[in-house]
Amino acid sequence: MIKLHDKYFKPFISAKEIDAAIARLVDEISNDLGDEIPVFVGILNGSFMVVSDFVKKYPKPCEVTFIKLASYEGVKSTEDIQRLIGLTQDLSGRTVVILEDIIDSGNTLAEVHRIFKNENVKTLKIATLFYKPEAYKKDFKLHYVGIEIPNKFIVGYGLDYDGLGRDIPEVYQIKETQHMTNLVLFGPPGAGKGTQAEFLKEKYQLVHISTGDVFRFNIKNETALGMLAKSYMDKGELVPDQITIDMLEAEVEKNADAHGFIFDGFPRTDAQAEALDKLMDSKDSQINAMVALEVDDEVLVERLLKRGKTSGRADDADESIIRNRITEYYKKTAILKDYYSTQNKYFGVDGVGSIGEITVRLSSVIDNL
Repeated sequence: MIKLHDKYFKPFISAKEIDAAIARLVDEISNDLGDEIPVFVGILNGSFMVVSDFVKKYPKPCEVTFIKLASYEGVKSTEDIQRLIGLTQDLSGRTVVILEDIIDSGNTLAEVHRIFKNENVKTLKIATLFYKPEAYKKDFKLHYVGIEIPNKFIVGYGLDYDGLGRDIPEVYQIKETQHMTNLVLFGPPGAGKGTQAEFLKEKYQLVHISTGDVFRFNIKNETALGMLAKSYMDKGELVPDQITIDMLEAEVEKNADAHGFIFDGFPRTDAQAEALDKLMDSKDSQINAMVALEVDDEVLVERLLKRGKTSGRADDADESIIRNRITEYYKKTAILKDYYSTQNKYFGVDGVGSIGEITVRLSSVIDNL
């Protein structure tokens, strides 16, 4: 993730993918033009990287020139095209190939055609590294296209956001959800996870999504997903991951303006973690960290037995049941610990001490994400 001015951008197209796309364009164009010596025309400022890498790969003699047009203000393509630098050579009878970094609305392309209308070129062909078919509003033919992309603002590889980002060798896509903090919160029985979730929710203005609460809500209100989940539960079968993910997605959608989420009780498996990653990616966000409260087993047993005297819960009153619950927790958590550790997103936090002390430790982790 990178930040340029006030916007966040996420990785989109790697330098390797860009290089491969340019190599394909070179092959297509050189094969079509044969031994003809073309004039490649770059559209500044954005196309300087494209043109440079393209001509270095072009296997035959060629000429290069530039014109400079401006059509972007911030992250929006404008109707007003300014010609800042025009043609400086006679191109009569020549085959001209326009090398564009990106074609979206086609407004710049319309100005290019207007410029070349009276230049008496032999042939005018259009090549672009990136193309947004959803945004394109013109009828001009695009002869060569490197990579088709969605209609979202991108930076890098010559493309900028208000002057920044042209120097980046990869391409990044704007995050529509500008900044969220999303946590997977874990803690063994008796660690005080529920109490800490409430504090973190208030402090960071996060939405706490407990899988158990979400299931109960959907079943109680007889939603379509709730009834589907109940049909599996009534047969003693596990609810498929996709149903759980669909329920969580509905909760995320309900809170689209949230500063982030605390996921409690999900994921429990690698497959669920991958599904959650895909869900957050579809919302232009990500899981920032798995935070696990770590408490010695004997302290947990002592806490739960003490709680059992007032809670009325049978599973808090039986030491063997308590120890079994703790063992099960570690079995499940170990899988997720490995998953998030490989992404450098696992953080263990000492869960022994006063509520306030533990909150400070958790906050220290979150503040440094």
